[in-house]
Amino acid sequence: MEQKPITSLDAIRELIQSFPGPDEDAIAATRAREPNLTKPQGSLGRLEELAEWLAGWQGKHPPKIDLPRVIVFAGSHGVTAQGVSAFPDEVNHQMVANFQGGGAAINQLCKVQDAELNVMEAALEIPTRDFSQEPAMDDADCAEAVAFGMSGPDVGLDVLCLGEMGIGNTTASAAICHALYGGDAAHWVGPGTGVEGDALANKIRVVEESVILHKAVLTDGLEILRCFGGREMAAICGAIISARLSRIPVLLDGYVACAAAAVLHAMDEHALDHCVVAHVSAEPGHRHLIEKLGKVALFDFGMRLGEGSGAALAISILRSAAACHSGMATFEEAAVSNKD
Repeated sequence: MEQKPITSLDAIRELIQSFPGPDEDAIAATRAREPNLTKPQGSLGRLEELAEWLAGWQGKHPPKIDLPRVIVFAGSHGVTAQGVSAFPDEVNHQMVANFQGGGAAINQLCKVQDAELNVMEAALEIPTRDFSQEPAMDDADCAEAVAFGMSGPDVGLDVLCLGEMGIGNTTASAAICHALYGGDAAHWVGPGTGVEGDALANKIRVVEESVILHKAVLTDGLEILRCFGGREMAAICGAIISARLSRIPVLLDGYVACAAAAVLHAMDEHALDHCVVAHVSAEPGHRHLIEKLGKVALFDFGMRLGEGSGAALAISILRSAAACHSGMATFEEAAVSNKD
């Protein structure tokens, strides 16, 4: 589908209003087949739900996972000037080089899953502004980053996994969640890369004071993204939007990816219907955020690495759901008696 150029946040607001729903014919075909498979009805639990979800958002029956892609968006955050991270900014470039050299955890997980890995730098050399002093991005900068993310998915992908790399982005995520949902800033702020003690108290203070500073302009989710998000987070929003328009199911990784997605959910409560949360991050705010999004994660392994690692690991769950639905024999085919 050809889209008008994305030059402002208003253009993104228009796109959100045009989101398609799932393919009802594919859902109907899934529901018709499922009760006839050689198992007690409902006995595969959430795998059955995932098969239906996949079919509806892939727009085809039976669903399949032959072409998975993992995209890791990388960005730099000006708020790191406030001492909110245990690692220096140069780690951004070093880790991107590690991704490109095949040495990171996400590289190994993509190999195991036979998934394509794309690493997309969202103006990595240009940090966003320090949001404790001014908005992280202006309207045009934020829209440009969203448009960049929209270029990541290709029509025909079976599932898209979204992850990120960006020193300081758990601070940005906490600020987004605090702005969206209120409560105490400490409810949303966690250790991130390992801050504790006075450094953690400072991180909480930065988030709390920054949300107060920008309160007057936080009129919707996209304005919250503009004020606190990183370019990699805006790009994740763009990839989610593009996937929705192309009917590609999405696996969201941890706290940062879900915080980016949350701004779309704030605009439209159905904006993330094509998304599943892969796992519960050990970052404490993520569990609270998943509840706010009305989602249930696929697993909880205590992971908090980011870089799409949890989403990549979840590909095998979707692949299993599709295989069971598509490959199992029906009662008639297997000459097995069904219940009366």
